[in-house]
Amino acid sequence: MERTPFTVGTPSGELSGWLAGEGPRVLAVHGGPGMSFDYLDDAVAELATRYRVATFQQRGLAPSTDQGEFTVAEAVSDVAAVLDGLGWQSAYLMGHSWGGHLVFHAATAIPERLAGVLSADPLGAVGDGGAEAFGAEMLARVREPDRERARLLDEKDTAGESTPEEDLEAFSLFWPSYFADPAAAPAMPRVVFSQPANRALWADLTARLPELESSLPSIRVPVGVLVGELSPMPPTAGLDSADRIPGAWAQVEPGAGHFIWHEAPGCLLAAMDRLVAGEVPDRTSAQ
Repeated sequence: MERTPFTVGTPSGELSGWLAGEGPRVLAVHGGPGMSFDYLDDAVAELATRYRVATFQQRGLAPSTDQGEFTVAEAVSDVAAVLDGLGWQSAYLMGHSWGGHLVFHAATAIPERLAGVLSADPLGAVGDGGAEAFGAEMLARVREPDRERARLLDEKDTAGESTPEEDLEAFSLFWPSYFADPAAAPAMPRVVFSQPANRALWADLTARLPELESSLPSIRVPVGVLVGELSPMPPTAGLDSADRIPGAWAQVEPGAGHFIWHEAPGCLLAAMDRLVAGEVPDRTSAQ
């Protein structure tokens, strides 16, 4: 797959990423927050078989600026800045995890720039977004010999007291938990974390959850939500969010975990095809 790199400017630093494929325009937004974007490469490659897909590193980590206020409003503004820099007046958004949460904010804040939104196994926009259940399930899936260490590292991270090395160790312990069958999880990809971006964005998105929930009925752009049946993120996080959005559809992918495209190859592309075609499948229908 041929990649074309790009860099766009913002008033507070540059954002960098790459493009691939041909077809309707899609901007892919990675999860985290404060996480490197490389893990999304396979998802972008799947979409790029039929779409012109751009993806970029959110601020906080190279090759984008490491500076920022790290707020939801800034993250939405960065999405618009990337669209501007690419010369895309409008595009579809596909966001995963934290990115899947961010695209709900984008749908309320910059609807004139969006042809539609696909949210993949997101942190939800109703109640706490499924965060508490997600954390509990992630810990429950950790191998028993590693569980206490994982719990202690998670507590340090939540308290803002962990080191970058401890964050990476914690991620390595929790990595298998993202998958439907933790014992069969693939090797962990290279990941880098920005603690300032992670901590500030988590605090801001949590504070803005009630505002986002109340805004869901006002969303008018087409919205699809794809969740993994066996993801540690409770499927209700995405389903409940879709329920509040007029005309939105939601689909549960059987046997898939949080990184849906790994355990159900092709389902992300099929969901994007449905969004672009304007089809509305049964809520919770299977592929």
